[in-house]
Amino acid sequence: MPHDGSARAGVAQLRASDADSAGTGPPPVPEAAASVRILTFAGAALAAVYVLGAGTEELRRVETAGRAAPECGLPERLPLSGDSPAAQVVRTGRTLWLNPAALASFPEGGPRPPRAQTSLAALPLRAEGRRLGCLVAVGASADGFEPEQQRFLERYADAVAGLLHTATGGPTPSPLLGPALRRLRVGSFALVPDTGLIEADETLLELVGITPDEFDGKADTLLAHTLPEDMHALMSVLEPSAHALGGRALEFRVRRPTGGMRWLSLSCRVFAGTDDRPEQVLGVVTATSVLPRSTDDVSRIQWLTAALDDATTVADVSRVVVTALREPLGADRVALAELQDDRLVVTVLDPPEPAAWPEVWRSEWRSQWPATPVSALPTLQLALRDGRMDLWPAGTAVEPGLTGIGPGGLAVLPLPAQGRAAGLCLIGWDRPHEFVPEERSQLTATAALVGQALKRAHAHDAEQELATMLQRSLLPRRLPELSGGTAVARYLPARRGLQVGGDWYDVIALSEDRVALVIGDVQGHSAAAATIMGQMRTAVRAYAVEGHPPDVVVSHANRLLVGMETDLFATCCYAELDMEQGNTLFVRAGHLAPLVRHPDGSTEEIQVEGALPLGISAEAEFPMTSIALAPGTLLALVTDGLVEAADLPLDEGMQRTRTALAAADPSDPGRVADELLGDGGRREDDVALLLLRYDGMKTRPIRAGWAVWRLPDAVMHARRFTARTLRRWNIEQVADAVLLVVSELVTNALVHTQGPVHVDLTLRGDRLRVCVSDSSPRAPAKPVIVDWESTGGRGLLLVEAMSESFGSMPVASGKQVWSEIVVPPRDPERPDPGIRTDSGSPP
Repeated sequence: MPHDGSARAGVAQLRASDADSAGTGPPPVPEAAASVRILTFAGAALAAVYVLGAGTEELRRVETAGRAAPECGLPERLPLSGDSPAAQVVRTGRTLWLNPAALASFPEGGPRPPRAQTSLAALPLRAEGRRLGCLVAVGASADGFEPEQQRFLERYADAVAGLLHTATGGPTPSPLLGPALRRLRVGSFALVPDTGLIEADETLLELVGITPDEFDGKADTLLAHTLPEDMHALMSVLEPSAHALGGRALEFRVRRPTGGMRWLSLSCRVFAGTDDRPEQVLGVVTATSVLPRSTDDVSRIQWLTAALDDATTVADVSRVVVTALREPLGADRVALAELQDDRLVVTVLDPPEPAAWPEVWRSEWRSQWPATPVSALPTLQLALRDGRMDLWPAGTAVEPGLTGIGPGGLAVLPLPAQGRAAGLCLIGWDRPHEFVPEERSQLTATAALVGQALKRAHAHDAEQELATMLQRSLLPRRLPELSGGTAVARYLPARRGLQVGGDWYDVIALSEDRVALVIGDVQGHSAAAATIMGQMRTAVRAYAVEGHPPDVVVSHANRLLVGMETDLFATCCYAELDMEQGNTLFVRAGHLAPLVRHPDGSTEEIQVEGALPLGISAEAEFPMTSIALAPGTLLALVTDGLVEAADLPLDEGMQRTRTALAAADPSDPGRVADELLGDGGRREDDVALLLLRYDGMKTRPIRAGWAVWRLPDAVMHARRFTARTLRRWNIEQVADAVLLVVSELVTNALVHTQGPVHVDLTLRGDRLRVCVSDSSPRAPAKPVIVDWESTGGRGLLLVEAMSESFGSMPVASGKQVWSEIVVPPRDPERPDPGIRTDSGSPP
């Protein structure tokens, strides 16, 4: 089908205008433009009306409409006895649908100049047995008119014939084509999915119940009048996917301003742009009855099929079932239950009030919905076993578990799927209900469709639950408490496809005054990406805890990913923050730059030197960038799912995030994170967000270090250094315990390792930390059995006994054995330990 040039131009004009800034919305589409759009949707580039002149033997063209110019279209007069499609249709009273090959066999009556890709339809105009003329539609498709287009043109011809018949005996009314469309009550629209802007004519606005002054040109305004149960079906029109190109038909309901409800039928076509993405949706909307049983059964099944195709979860399927069954059938109750093992788990009850359902169900209430054993309801058990629909007329005695569901009639529909029952649907009426044959067939077809959809939705829900569990197991359960700041994180899965992705984050407490922040994104959002993500997060954490600098941590992670048997790559931003001084080292491997909000409220995108993503080259280098943070600074690390989408350029997304960051209140980082995420909306990719508010350490630690000389009296020198430091810090009261710990740890390092040994003392508040580092990666081993004959291993037991806490950790150059000792309150008469009394000279 050709694109509608006029409609496209109009939408482009609407896209360029600022609908939000205007006081009123765009004017409705003029009648002529609406007629062109409707005819284009019907596959007609040109429509013409030929009438039979009184007392003449020729057909006279009285009106044309469409995109093609009249002078390039059809002849103005045709002899009734001639060999033209219009003349033949008037003579025989039978419609002609001519493709290009069939049209070429008619020497006259076709469009001029002739085109190889042109088709033609000629439909008789008759009323009460009288010949009135002919409606000719010129198509621009070599495939001719599609069935839905043919049905529309037949209705159109009937409307034109009705207008001609009304004017019998008088002059031919003009115009005909526009009023005929109004008689059909056909509204038209042109939608641009990327912007959500829509052009609508007056008929469409009237059908929905909106006045032209109220319409602002946004699809959301029309959608607001739709019943919530039907909204999911319309979303497939407003947000078509790339594989949804072509035709689509569905029915939906709108709430009128008077409070009443109206059924509308929508037919549309999705056109692709140059990049094969949906660029324009062109469609028509007509009023329809409340799904009559006779002629509209097929359309009801078509609507149900389309709606269930868009229903991905069990909850979505349940809402579609209620919409398709309760009001169209005039039912008072609809229940849908999914069969899980030997229990019927009810997924939806309409109405939802417990009082509307049997007492036995209310006694079995679990949380919100009942979970009833199949054995407790023999009627349902038999229906599930036999797979046949059971219809219980009014007055039929039923078992207590079903009493009250349908006193006027009860339908029990097993929902078949893959050779077994996926669940049950119960439909009940309060007033006597007659089950006519057409309704029985309709219910059988509905049960088959719902069963398959329920099975598919259950598998989808199970898959999403598994994906969620996988994602949660791979991300941190909680973030550590930091002594100089507060860290918060958020993760949102993609809302399309499998809700598991490759985004990850982590906060690694390297020590009491150093913390590492990392955020990354593995290519894609799939189970494979999540698996690689978990491996990369574990690797980065392991390398960081070992004490490597940021560039080495990222380089090791890169080599690990290169060595894996995967084609996926990952981006990463790693930051190591000194919580005491605020100095931060950044490494960026193909990832977005960090954002900061300074204490004065200004924001900045930190210019961190970039490098290749992880997994590209084993020889890649990862330079570091140093930035100093002031207390009160808010640091934000994000993934591209937050700031980039098909309709959101990266630069614009980063600017939006900076604006939201500047407007946020940094006193509550959790609320800041929620505000940066926004309303969630449509997400094409998963999103990870990591925030750190740097406050600075309230209590600054005091440090001293000593490189141990490998001499016979090395332990003595280490003890002297320790004693002098404790005196300088005014904590001699713990000297005995600290000197014992230093003696044992230094002795172990000198005896059991080679290379340098270093003693570090750190006083923070009431805790003194003693660390002895050596070049051996092997952790010290405590003796398993200690008796009077043992000659070694007692030292570590003494250290553990004297320490509040004690342990060892690997570092890049070996290991570090540490001990923490509680310092009793200081004597207020002694000088402050922060003031050095030895002029700062080294020990």
